[in-house]
This record gives sequence, C-alpha cells and structure tokens, in this order.
Amino acid sequence: MSNIVAIVGRPNVGKSTLFNRLVERRQAIMDNESGVTRDRHYGVSLWNGRSFTVVDTGGYVVGSEDVFEAAIREQVELAVQEAQVLIFMVDCHTGLTDLDKDFAGILRSANKPVLVAANKADNQEKAYMAGEFYSMGFDEIYPIAAASGSGTGELLDQVIRYLPAEAESSQPDLPRITLLGRPNVGKSSFLNVLMGIERTIVTEVAGTTRDAIDTRYNMFGKDFIITDTAGLRRKSRVKDNIEFYSVLRSINALENSDVCMVMLDAERGLESQDQSIIGLAHKKNKGIVILVNKWDLVEKDHKTAEVFRRAILEKLSPLDYIPIIFTSTVNKQRIYQAMELALEVFANRQKRISTSALNDKLLPEIERRPPPAIKGKYIKIKYITQLPANTPAFAFFCNLPQYIKDPYKRFIENKLRMHFDFTGVPIRLFFRKK
Repeated sequence: MSNIVAIVGRPNVGKSTLFNRLVERRQAIMDNESGVTRDRHYGVSLWNGRSFTVVDTGGYVVGSEDVFEAAIREQVELAVQEAQVLIFMVDCHTGLTDLDKDFAGILRSANKPVLVAANKADNQEKAYMAGEFYSMGFDEIYPIAAASGSGTGELLDQVIRYLPAEAESSQPDLPRITLLGRPNVGKSSFLNVLMGIERTIVTEVAGTTRDAIDTRYNMFGKDFIITDTAGLRRKSRVKDNIEFYSVLRSINALENSDVCMVMLDAERGLESQDQSIIGLAHKKNKGIVILVNKWDLVEKDHKTAEVFRRAILEKLSPLDYIPIIFTSTVNKQRIYQAMELALEVFANRQKRISTSALNDKLLPEIERRPPPAIKGKYIKIKYITQLPANTPAFAFFCNLPQYIKDPYKRFIENKLRMHFDFTGVPIRLFFRKK
C-alpha cells in the first residue's frame, strides 16, 4: 500500500491550493466558497525521490447550514484514518479560531504525525504571526504560502521523514473506467454498491460529486481504476464557476479513460445531453458501455428491455456497436455484470488481429460485395492490416482509395465487427493507395 498524506483543516484555508501544488496539476477545484471540496480527492506527489499519495479533503465544520456538513465531516474522518501523515492547514490571515482548536483535539487523538501548515504567510510579518498556532500543542509550525509555493519545501522535507520506507515498485498503467452521465442518475450510488463502502458522498441533491473521484479496484482477477464524475449538464444549465469546472473535470476524466460507462435514467431515457457525452466518447475513440439505471422503477414485461434497447440504438445510429445493460443500484441488480462488460470492452479496445486472419475473413466478403464502380472505374481492395495504434485501426490498401464512400465503409466495419467482436469500441478505417 502506498504512503498517504492527508491535507485537513476547516473550510477555505487553502487545502486544495496546496494539493494542486503537491501533485503539480490543477486537479482539485479551488474557489473562495467554503465546502467546495466534498469528497476525498487523491493525487500523487514526488519529493526528493519519494513518491506518496496526497488526499485533499473537504473543510471540517460543525453547526453550518450546509446539508453536506455531516457527510463532509465523515469523509475527513475517513481520510484521517487512511493517512500515515496529516498536514493540518490553518490561516495566518484569520489567525487561530475555535474550530481550529476543536479540530486540533480530534487530530491529537488520531495518534499520527501532524504537521501544522500555517498558510497565507505571504510576508515576514505574516510568518511571525504563525507563532500563535503553537498554542494548539503541536511540535512544529510551518509558515507557507500555498499559492506561491513559499515554505512548502521545508514542509515536504518533514513529511517524507515521517513516511515509512517502502520498496519502490513500477506500477503498470491500469485500465481506466469512467462513470459519466447527467446529475443524479446514480453514479456515486453505483460506485458505493461496487465498493461496499461509502467511498463517495451520496445524497438526493443533484450535483453532489464535483470533482472526478478515482478508486482503484480489483475484480475478476484484474486491477483497474474506476472514476466517478460530476454530472454533465447542458451549458445553459451550468450556473456557477464551481459547476463549470466540474464539467471540465468530467470531460478531462473522459479523455483520460479507456472505457466510458454512460449512465442513463430509465424513467427519462436517452436525452440530448447523453447523446453528446456518447458522441464525445466515440470521437475520442473510447470504449463505451451504456447503463440504464433505476430499472426497478420501470413497469415492464418480457419485451420492455429489448424495446428500450432498440429505441436507444435508433437514436444513436449509426453508433449501434455500443452494448446496453439495465441496472438498479437500489436492488444491486447487474452491477457486477456491468463491470464485467466494461472490462470486456476494454479487452476489445486492446485487441490485435493478425494480418493473415484479417485477409482470410474480409477479402472473401469484399469479393462477394466489392465497392461500387465510380465513373466506370473499378476499385480493388488487395490487402488489409491492423495499424499499431492504441485503439482498433485498420488500413485497406487499394487502387483508388479516394472513391470509397461512407456506406461501403460502414459495410466493411460491420463485417469486421461480425468476425472479430469489437463490441463497445469505435473502429477507424483508413483506405490507402497500394
């Protein structure tokens, strides 16, 4: 297990700013509104040759009007339990508060190394003011400015002194599966059923998950990363800066994924925003699985699922290669089958077909139905090979590649899928002059 360092503290002291500096990416959302970071958020930091996991947490608070307060507090406590070292952030501008003192007591009872980072020590005067935090009873205070990086080197030097030594191992790139969809369709509930623990916060309020949350999972003997994302709304519905960044984060998660699991609400069916997500995943050559969630709420007979499936594929035409599975997180129905399907799609995306197998199967199909002649010129496809790409791509060598039209390309794609099973995966075809 990797070493974990948790950044904790009350709201709006700069935890996400420090997190972004440590992982060297703008990965956590930063805003002056308290309660922005709601779930535990993970990243990897490297300092003096030592690598460790950094966890950004929501602001610890009691007695606020935020409906998420209790859930945030629970997430902070989970992060404290997971971590080997705690960075307790306070604010030099506002000074020591009662909430800081109360939280200090909780951290002392955790019996773990606690490093107090007195943030916003932008000048010498503010750095001197950090002295008041010694009254909380911790050994060392580190005046820092997370925005500029001032003082963070000394803090990190101490962090790695506390981390237990562990053998460095090169970790292979794991399959990345991303949950996408509109707000409140059940993405976080799906992940919680899968994990068997409250890994992300779930409430009935749409838009609870703002950051994309990565979870490592082992299933069917395979290791993979599953990412829960904020719900994607239409741009006209994106009303505040935080939600805008959440949408960007979801799109970024899509771009970094191997397989996109797009979740629909069974009562609402496929809507335009779902089609946009699926279209983007197709354009980015991602594997795609459609989950129709809340299937328990639909009145159905033995034909309902097939009618629903055909209606979705008709709307998505010509993207009819996408598998559809009907799930219920409430009844824990087909959750594991959905993951098994996603892993099959990942395997299809990695699939390599030998040149001999391609030519043996496809050239007879092409001979039976050759490309239509254009202006009296006959098109001859003579040779097929798979290209060395990250996703399935095939080159067809012929005498007049410029005359191959889209309907014939679809015919070729259908034959490829029929013979070699590329369910859930976009296929790219290139026609080149022999």
